[in-house]
Amino acid sequence: MVTGILAGLGAGAFWGTAFLAPLLTPGFSSIDLTVGRFLACGLLSVLLLAWAGLSGEAHLPSWRQAGAALWLSLLGYTGYYLLLVLAIQAAGAALPVLIIGTIPIWIMLLGKPQGLRWRALVPGLLLTLAGLALMMRVTAHGGGEAGGGTNLWLGIFFAVLAMASWTAFGLLNARWLSRHPEVNSTVWANWLGVAAGLGALGIWAVAGTEVDTLVQRPGFGMFLIVCAVTGIGSAWIASVLWNMASRRLSPSLAGQLIVSETVFGLIYTFAWSAQWPAALQWTACVLFVLGILASIKAHR
Repeated sequence: MVTGILAGLGAGAFWGTAFLAPLLTPGFSSIDLTVGRFLACGLLSVLLLAWAGLSGEAHLPSWRQAGAALWLSLLGYTGYYLLLVLAIQAAGAALPVLIIGTIPIWIMLLGKPQGLRWRALVPGLLLTLAGLALMMRVTAHGGGEAGGGTNLWLGIFFAVLAMASWTAFGLLNARWLSRHPEVNSTVWANWLGVAAGLGALGIWAVAGTEVDTLVQRPGFGMFLIVCAVTGIGSAWIASVLWNMASRRLSPSLAGQLIVSETVFGLIYTFAWSAQWPAALQWTACVLFVLGILASIKAHR
């Protein structure tokens, strides 16, 4: 259980680095960052699979396993991020991000082990909800990207789809791993990475920026670095760690650990901007941490 908790927190720490990507690449769209991120992840996965093949330790999926990897990568990787981008384009950033922030709650509720009483989850749920409520208040009064959208209800629709997509991924991915103990976390991350890379190529073909245009933009070198770092860290390494957590923990406890992404993301963002979080943001982070501790206690 300790290993699973540490793996889940580690995944949150790597996921949180994605919060910095837009700050480091202001001249590039969310779609370009998403495509670059998952292309980097897919390329790394292909290289690792090729290296394993040369070493005589190839782990290639069956057709059914490959289909599962494509389907789950669509739910939790490219499809999820594409829906989120569409939501932000339609309604601005604030509301979709808040809707996405409820994913841990849904996974906790839908992934509760049969032997665990509902009342045992109440403290963790209430603390997490309180933290989310404070984050909503800060975002609602923060201005900036809170507006900017032109179609509020369309944005809400896409955000709800994105939330449902990743929630389904979290639950189905855990179920798949439990039914296939012969596939270790790293191999599964490689298969998902290849599938995500293929999905990124599809997104780029439909909505991506032409390569010549990207190369000519100021900061293209930083764009490549950010894509490589987020593709390797917040996509591939985080996937390995999340798979480890999903194997060792119930979906309800693993779902609670997802809030660590928000905590780490805030820490990285404020460290980069050299600013202190507002009092409500500090309080929300404390509530998230207390919620994680309460959930760990409930699952012992």
